Formats: sequence, structure tokens, C-alpha cells
Amino acid sequence: MTVDRAEFQRIAQLIEINRERMQVIEQQIRQLETIRIEQMQAIEALLAIPRDGAEGAMIPLGSGIQIIADIPADAGAVIDIGSRIQAERTRKEAADILAKRSEELIAVIERMKSEFDELEQSTVGLAQQFNESVEQIQGEAPREGTPMKAVEEKAAPRRRKRKRGTELTLDD
Repeated sequence: MTVDRAEFQRIAQLIEINRERMQVIEQQIRQLETIRIEQMQAIEALLAIPRDGAEGAMIPLGSGIQIIADIPADAGAVIDIGSRIQAERTRKEAADILAKRSEELIAVIERMKSEFDELEQSTVGLAQQFNESVEQIQGEAPREGTPMKAVEEKAAPRRRKRKRGTELTLDD
């Protein structure tokens, strides 16, 4: 089975497309995890307010600025309930809404991680197919210079960097 130049290019393009998509998914997962952490902090803050309220509570406004306010016992929280509509809810209701959103976010993150894993497996399979084809061609007509290493570097999904001295080598 001989693979022609067009097939090599198609496989290389698929590898590159998958790699780019994996990078996008990783970035989206990081953003969603940041949102989830923010939600968890908001839940903790809501639940930390005593039932009888608080005097002199420092409320962060952002950019390192806080405002000091008294929180009455019956004070609720204003929360976005969808479509940029905000409504006042009890602190417990607001925390429950955020907890439900956090659960939904976890489900989305898990689906994205699953999609990432599938793409990664597909990319590895394509890289192996490409390398096998290269080996077959090299067996038929040996040439100097191996394009395999360049393809492996391009095809290999980018993972977290290992500490110096812990990477496996071809000698291992």
C-alpha cells in the first residue's frame, strides 16, 4: 500500500487541525475552571455571612477596592437569573443557584475533557499512520534525512512540561 503525496498532506493537515482544536479546548477548560472557582468563592462568601447579618463587612468592588457596609439579617443577594435579568434572592437561594451552575459547569468541563481525549487518540493514530507510511516509503527508497522526527514533533499533542531530567529518551 503506497501513500501518495496528497495523502501525506491530508494526514499532516488533519494532525495540525486536531492539535489546534486541542489547544482551543484546553484554553476553554481553563476559562471554565476559573469561572467555577469564582462561583465557589461567591458561595463561600454568601454562606459566611452570619444569619443575624454583619456590621462593617468589606465588600470587594474589584481592582483592590472594597467598600465597608452593614449587612442586615434579612438582606438578600442580587443574582443574574438569566438573559441579564437580575433578581433579589435570599443568600441561601443565591448560593443554591450558584451551586447548581457549578454542577452544570463541571458536566461541561468533563464533556470537553472527553472530547480532548478523543482528539488526542485520533491525533496519535494519524501520526502513527503517517510514520508507518514514511517508514514504508523509506524501505522502498532509502533517503537521507528523516521527515519522521518533524512529523512526530508536529503531531505530538503538547502536554505539560516535565521537570528537567525526567523526560524519556529513545535510549530508555
